[in-house]
Amino acid sequence: MADPMRIRAQAQGDKTTVRVLMSHEMETGQRKDSAGKIVPAWFIQEVSATHNGKTVMTAQWGPSVAKNPFLQFVIKGAKAGDKVAISWKDNKGDSRSDEAVVS
Repeated sequence: MADPMRIRAQAQGDKTTVRVLMSHEMETGQRKDSAGKIVPAWFIQEVSATHNGKTVMTAQWGPSVAKNPFLQFVIKGAKAGDKVAISWKDNKGDSRSDEAVVS
């Protein structure tokens, strides 16, 4: 896997827009390979975001989310210099996390 994710958090007034690009193959478990065998399901199941250590967003995903998913959400009250962290866990137990500073 390449970089686990890219995070950008930009403040405008009292709202901060967070954009996240996650690197993950996201297999549904329904596709077949060139030999005709089913490619096993492999997808992000849990996503969470924190702002200065406090959870601000959680999501439960399934196999229908596209490869290298993009996520965008807004946080109220975040300001420049604050930290936003994103973490995810997939159905095989692999997990990644990263953080960005609000600009």
